[in-house]
Formats: sequence, C-alpha cells, structure tokens
Amino acid sequence: MELRDYVAVLRKYWRSITAVTVLGVLAATAFNYLITPTYTSTTALFFSVSGASSASDLAQGTTFTQKQVESYVQVATSPLVLQPAISKIPLATTPAALAQRIKVTVPTNTSVIEVAVVDHDPATAAAIADAIGSQLVTAVHDLSPDDGRGQKSVVATVITPATVPSAPTTPKVAQNLALGLLLGLFLGVGQAILRETLDTRIRTAADVAKVTDAPVIGRIGYDKAAAGRPGLAVDGADAGRAEAFRRLRTNLQYLDAGQGRRSFVITSSVADEGKTSTAVNIAGTLAAAGLRVLLIDADLRKPSIGRFLGLEDAVGLSTLLIGRAQLRDVLQTAGVPGFQVVASGPVPPNPSELLGSVAMSRLIETVTQQYDAVVIDAPPLLPVTDAAILSRMTSGALVVVGSGEVRTPQLAGALESLESVDGRVLGVVLNKLRGTNGGYGGYYYGRYEQGAEAHRPTARHASVEEPAGRQRETA
Repeated sequence: MELRDYVAVLRKYWRSITAVTVLGVLAATAFNYLITPTYTSTTALFFSVSGASSASDLAQGTTFTQKQVESYVQVATSPLVLQPAISKIPLATTPAALAQRIKVTVPTNTSVIEVAVVDHDPATAAAIADAIGSQLVTAVHDLSPDDGRGQKSVVATVITPATVPSAPTTPKVAQNLALGLLLGLFLGVGQAILRETLDTRIRTAADVAKVTDAPVIGRIGYDKAAAGRPGLAVDGADAGRAEAFRRLRTNLQYLDAGQGRRSFVITSSVADEGKTSTAVNIAGTLAAAGLRVLLIDADLRKPSIGRFLGLEDAVGLSTLLIGRAQLRDVLQTAGVPGFQVVASGPVPPNPSELLGSVAMSRLIETVTQQYDAVVIDAPPLLPVTDAAILSRMTSGALVVVGSGEVRTPQLAGALESLESVDGRVLGVVLNKLRGTNGGYGGYYYGRYEQGAEAHRPTARHASVEEPAGRQRETA
C-alpha cells in the first residue's frame, strides 16, 4: 500500500479508529481508577571510615567503605534489620514479606545507600523507611570491626530522613493515559488496515481497475427512494441520478462509434447489483435523446422489467422465441416516445436453450436493423451463462457493479465467463455509489482514476455531445 492508500483507509475507517482510541483512553482511565495507589518513601545513609589520620588513610578507608557498602545492601533487607523495624512500628507482617516492598540501591561511585519503601499508606511507608534507616545504623555499628583503638571502622549516618510522600508513586495517571491513547490509536489503525486488507468488496473505480482494464463508463449514486419504487430516473425527483444516466448515455455513444450497430447486454456478477434498473434507465435516457430504443427482458428466470415499468408479462420474449407470437404482438410502449419494450413472457423450463437458439440470434439481428439501440437485460453471469451467450450476439456487454455488493473474485469470475466465449466487455457501470463516491460532478468533470484512462471520454467530449442530445429531446 502507498501513502495515499493509508490515508484513504484512515478516512474510510475514521469512526472505528476513533472508537478504538477512545476505548484505549477509557481503559487507561479505568486502570487508574481501579488500581490501589502506592506511595514510596526514601531514606539515605552515608557510610564513612573512622580514625583516618592522613589523606592516604582516608583514601584507603573510602575504598574499603565502598566495598563494605555492597554487603550492607544485603543487610538492609535481612531479618537483622527488618524484624526490629516491624516490632518498633508495629506491623502485621514478616521480614520476608516486608523485604518484597523494599528497594535498596547504591548510587554509582558513592558510599551511600538509599532505602525506598512502598506501601499503600504514605505515613506507613515513611515510618517503615525511618525505622529501617535507624536499625541499619545500629546493625552497621554491631557488624563493623574495631579499628584497634576501640572505634568502629565503618560508621553509618542517616543523611536523608524519610518523609511522608504527598503524591502516589502508582498509578502514574498521565503516563497511563498517554499509553492508553497510543495503544488505542495503534490498535485502531491496525484494525482498519486489517479490515481493508481482508475486505475484497468493490466500491470504487480503483477497485475495478485492479480486476479489469475495461473502462468505468458510468457512476450511478445510490438512491434509497428510487430503489423501492418502479419508474425511470428521468421522471424522478433526483436530478443528479438522471444526469448520471445521461452521461452514461453519452459515454455509450462514444464506445459504440463506428460499430454500425447498437445492441447492449446489461448484466452483473451476482443478483441485487441493480442491473435491471440500469438497463431500464439506459434505454429510457437513449429514448429521451430522440432514439428509437427497444428494451428486451432476457432474464427469463427472474424477470422484473414488466413489474418495474408496469407492463404486461403474459406474453413476451419466451412467447416470441417458441413461435407463438410475432414481434409486433409483444411490443409495449414504456411511456417515453420511441421507447418500446419486449417483456419476458411466461417463465420457460429451458431459458438457456431459448436464449442461445437461432431464433434469438435472428431476433437480435432483426431488431438491431429496426431500432437505433437495443438494450437487453440478462441474468447475472455467475449463476448462469445466459448473459455470456447473448454478449456474442450483440455489440457487447455492460457489466453493472454494485458498490459494496460484489467482491473482487466474483467480478473476476464474471468477466472470465465473458472472455471464455469471446464476449466483448464494453465497460463497467458502478452502481449504488454512496457518499463521496457517488458524487456526479466530481466524476464527470474530475480526473478519472488510473487504468483504461485512454478509453474514457473527457468533459470536453461530453460538452460537445450533450447539447445535441438535449436538442433531440426538445424535438
């Protein structure tokens, strides 16, 4: 992943990243609140040699004392010191248990011992440290050998008496909160990257470009209201959605330039990607531009164009293909001048055989000569091969990709099924785009994503084509 990919992930999952970060801070706050505070009180003792009569004796004594200090570190946590301290305070504990709460250190190159005592009560911590310091002075006096003149060779002196600590040693509130924030942020970003890596759903043109070089010729925003009602986008209240289909119409005309015929199969990888609504609206916008358009419902397994446009399904394509009706008998008008429809008719027991028959091939040849454009709504590619078969009889296929509805392996498999029969993929239509991905102006006038850019019409092309289309609508 490149830097811009990471930025895109952060923008996409910022809510979950924020939530995990907040949880990290809350966990640190709960830890600070639940943990019992501890206090540390420290006392320091200085060890010196007595009876030095010269600088040389003093230097030798200092060296001797520093070596002795290492031994007295062990003495400080021994029962010799701790048991009298426990009895003096008094404490309900043992020397071994108390030793676990004591830390004895010797600063480098010194003859000083620092005794730090940890306790949940600050006054008790100070009392223990003070008692240990006093008892250690006594122990040093008892253990230190005489210098031959009746004096002890090593003397311990308390130089820093223990004081009652004013602030707890643990928890370290600020430090824990900072760690909770950093850990939460790390986990939040980590889960976002993991989700993005594992999520193979196709949402943008960049995702499509990873699967195929076919151009993305249209982007249709998601309209929840339109999804629940039949009808054409050009007749709806969503001007942006209607404009998106008009731009798709313009791009189709450029793709089809010089082909001599205009017949398109509209399909998808799986169900519920919006192929039928796309087919209906492509046909409707072409008719609105003044073209004579025929829409054929070739989804003989789950036909829906009749319901979508409020037409009769009793007779239609299946009736026509078995020879029980003529084309003129099954044509219906969809409400837009020049827009005619062949509904599915009764659902047959052998859809694939009918759609791959010579009768279907002849029908497409006939209607291609009679109409300016023929739009065929076909079943999804992965469940059945109907759309792949039909793509060979027409100019090619438009593959509708429902944003967030289909995964990368599914789209790759669908396109492979078209390639296996030498079907032509005219382009991809991104449908059900949400949020910033569904913006119409940004798509049309902005720069296209990398991949197949040479195949895609620019805003300059569109500005030439669209006025002509609108003149035809007026006419």
